[in-house]
Amino acid sequence: MIKTLNSYGLIGFPLSHSFSKKYFTQKFENENIINCEYNLFPMEDIKHLTNLIIDTPSLRGLNVTIPYKEKVIPFLDELDETAKAVNAVNCIKILPIKNTRDFNPLLISKIGKEIISKKLIGYNTDIYGFRQAIKPFLEIQHQRALILGTGGASKAVAYVLKEIGIDCFFVSRSKNEMPAGKQFLYEEINEYIISSFKLIINTSPLGMYPFINEAPALPYQYLQASHLLVDLIYNPAETEFIKRGKLMGASTLNGLSMLHQQAEEAWRIWNQ
Repeated sequence: MIKTLNSYGLIGFPLSHSFSKKYFTQKFENENIINCEYNLFPMEDIKHLTNLIIDTPSLRGLNVTIPYKEKVIPFLDELDETAKAVNAVNCIKILPIKNTRDFNPLLISKIGKEIISKKLIGYNTDIYGFRQAIKPFLEIQHQRALILGTGGASKAVAYVLKEIGIDCFFVSRSKNEMPAGKQFLYEEINEYIISSFKLIINTSPLGMYPFINEAPALPYQYLQASHLLVDLIYNPAETEFIKRGKLMGASTLNGLSMLHQQAEEAWRIWNQ
């Protein structure tokens, strides 16, 4: 039996919705990648990351999902430019550093007399994944976007859309977490707003397995065929948000393509 030398995984809570383990396990088999494994690490508190890093010396990389894309940042040594720009991380590269003073003191493991520290570098592959996934679907009418949710994924989405030249407004239950002048409460969304924003992107967990009957509180009856609804959720493949859009003739896109794109980008980062 070949001993696993390189471990990768996903942190977040809960992780019952995740396809990441299946995706990477299949990738390893299909591409004959040996000495690698991918595991799920559900964490009720991000502070448990310290013990995970110390107790799993074979870890080379982690994906990060809800609710830790922002909370994980204090545990990292560095951020790449895109992660810094959006202040959200969904990919961590783990590098072993021996006998150095330049380390995060929270992440030290003593093996014999040798001190081994880990250097953690944060990236945001959501940006790459979303950019690649949405490009084929954008049309001339998609000049303004409503972004549902204000978490780490929403920041990656806004970053990409602003690069493209699409004006972004955020929708949430509270205006405390959103940029001034670029925000709506859910109860403020009416027919005029829906007709003015032909691109609507759900970055919230509403509708994610196992709560598949939930959906963002929008007046879906005002949607038209010219709308594009994008849901970053990929489990289920067709969320209630997507179903309601289809009923009104809107174009739709789920998060599966984005998942594949960002996963491949994470693999590239871990192995570069």
